[in-house]
Amino acid sequence: MIEQKQMLENAVNTALNIANDLGVTQAEVALGKSAGISVNTRLGEVENIEFNHDGAMGISVYVDHRKGSASTADLSEEAIAASVKAAVDIAKYTSQDPYAGLLDKRYLEENPIDLDLYHASNKSTEDLLALAKQCEDIALSLDKRIVNSDGAGVNSHTSLQVYGNSNGFLESYGSSRHSLSCVLIAQENDEMQRDYSYTSARDMNELLSPQWVAEQAVKRTVERLGARKITTQESPVLFSPEMASGLFGHLVSAISGASLYKKSSFLLDSIDTQIFPDWMSISEDPHIIKGIASSPFDSEGGRTVKRNIIDNGFLQTYLLTGYAARKMGLESTGHAGGIHNWFAKDGGLDLAGLLKEMGTGLFVTELMGQGVNMVTGDYSRGAAGFWIENGVIAYPVHEITIAGNLKEMFMDISAIGCDTDPRSSLKTGSILIKKMKIAGA
Repeated sequence: MIEQKQMLENAVNTALNIANDLGVTQAEVALGKSAGISVNTRLGEVENIEFNHDGAMGISVYVDHRKGSASTADLSEEAIAASVKAAVDIAKYTSQDPYAGLLDKRYLEENPIDLDLYHASNKSTEDLLALAKQCEDIALSLDKRIVNSDGAGVNSHTSLQVYGNSNGFLESYGSSRHSLSCVLIAQENDEMQRDYSYTSARDMNELLSPQWVAEQAVKRTVERLGARKITTQESPVLFSPEMASGLFGHLVSAISGASLYKKSSFLLDSIDTQIFPDWMSISEDPHIIKGIASSPFDSEGGRTVKRNIIDNGFLQTYLLTGYAARKMGLESTGHAGGIHNWFAKDGGLDLAGLLKEMGTGLFVTELMGQGVNMVTGDYSRGAAGFWIENGVIAYPVHEITIAGNLKEMFMDISAIGCDTDPRSSLKTGSILIKKMKIAGA
């Protein structure tokens, strides 16, 4: 990787030098190269083998607060020069934007640290196919109700990201991502259900075993059999960790700069305002070794730092790129490109404890549709899961809709479990909300 890293950094430096020679005082260049393989098996047969090798250089220049951008997959000096010139020419015709420009020097990461994010796999295509087949074979043998499979798959990808700008920043880092998944179909009488499980990690050697993935896929699939509809009502709702991370994903969108300066967020003007119960906190740590969302700097070279997002229920920060910060008259927070390893504080209860605390209500394990209005916070989505009575699962449910308002839902969180999903960049356990509307039969 070292040789490729040097080659890509040289290409970025070439583009910046060409921009400078053309009299451009503000330019930025992002260059990414990725490579990997995806394999799938189904019912013991190879279904798909796909190799990918992608990469392109993106060039942006700022001339008199006008932005021009161009890209090229050809990294020869001639192609880079043509792309820089194209970006400069485009800038002549774009509208002036007083907030356009590079991230201010004082926010740039001066000493990026190695977060051990790059772990290329040495497994052959045959090895990966064998891993997928092993997982599927185990799954098909565990329960006679598993009658079919949508296959098992292994993905193994690496990438190298380089970013440089005319403020003197030029850095790069490599990363990797590997996963194993299995999708199954169960049948009982005339009913059929489908579900899946997966494991993912930076290092192939840290994936959970094919046995674990198979067992989880079987468990999740057969538990859906016998699903019923329930009557329309109001009740407590418990979101599984996978669904809970999506719930907090709406928080991410609501406090991101673009939503705020466009005034399309239900959390406008909410800094230092209580939006969650006073026991609740969410922290961010971009520098977890091998972390799923770790990053030594953001996508515009900005410093990434540990911070509290929510402290005792109060919102501590927005998530701002350099552009959003200038537009809003605030400080950049190093979130160009997204969030970095969020951790929701839990109350110590496992799933069984949460179910007992809820007593009777809905446990949501699947959500469908995109019925969320980020301007008002109104929330309405299709759901499936389990009906809980006296703290234990009574039966699976489907074809229901849950509804509420995110502001109220956030304040009505009564507990967060310790059953954290380690596969997510937004780490949270199951979330119990005191009351939501449920539309059923």
